[in-house]
Amino acid sequence: MSAFDWDDLRYFLAVARAGRLTVAARRLGADHTTVSRRLASLEAALQAKLFERKPQGYGLTEQGERLLAKAESMESQALAVSAEVGGSDLALSGTVRVGAPDGFGTYFLAPELGRLAELHPNLTLQLVALPRVFSLSKREADIAITLEQPTEGRLVSRKLTDYRLRLYASKDYLDRQGPVADQGDLRGRLFVTYVMDLVYSPVLDYFGALEKYGPRRYEVASVVAQLEAVRAGVGIGILHDYAARQHPDLRVVLPDLSFTRTYWLVTHAEVRSLQRIAEVHDFIVERVKAQRGIFV
Repeated sequence: MSAFDWDDLRYFLAVARAGRLTVAARRLGADHTTVSRRLASLEAALQAKLFERKPQGYGLTEQGERLLAKAESMESQALAVSAEVGGSDLALSGTVRVGAPDGFGTYFLAPELGRLAELHPNLTLQLVALPRVFSLSKREADIAITLEQPTEGRLVSRKLTDYRLRLYASKDYLDRQGPVADQGDLRGRLFVTYVMDLVYSPVLDYFGALEKYGPRRYEVASVVAQLEAVRAGVGIGILHDYAARQHPDLRVVLPDLSFTRTYWLVTHAEVRSLQRIAEVHDFIVERVKAQRGIFV
């Protein structure tokens, strides 16, 4: 086995995380032939097959899985050297990607993180607000807000806040369809809900509590689109209090009927101490604490 080029590990990690050569090449700022050549060079030096080439993309072999753990550890050490020895983080420069559920990301983080970006001109903040789970080990995000506390992997988590959801309808809907004075008035109503086979966490399945009032559902895949459908008078939906309160045309239906869930703030242990990530992490904690009243 000959010595391998350490820089080839960057290409290996990019393909392992993206699963596709073209996507990895775009992230690396290289062309796909260069990425392919660097992978071939690494495999030849290690005398190991690292990927299974399939029509749907690149999958790691057993040897590739073993290398992935080592390569990620080396990547984290390189980041630590850059921060601690090179001092590259002292001016809060570089990129921090925050992954969040679409509701929290859109209605709370988007304006808040924008203020942090204004304070640090050399810091690039990326907010990815989508209804999905983010893998920190695959570097899909540096910081993630999750709906469940992770129990596996080298992750550091803390409870960010509880939040409350309640039934909402638009004023126009209630004028047209009649008021809801008690739970019996929910029978036969059209409920704006998640697309059930796209629910990415079991804690989002709170619409089971409403099924007894009838099967009528308008299924919408994102929190933002659900809120807009309710605002348009389509039906009754379970919405986040902190989001719905921004729209005076929405009315709480049956205020005593509520659902409580929790947001967790998660980082990878190997990058948690980097100054730029620590700064963004602590900023999110502080802003949520300062506005605790809008969540519960």
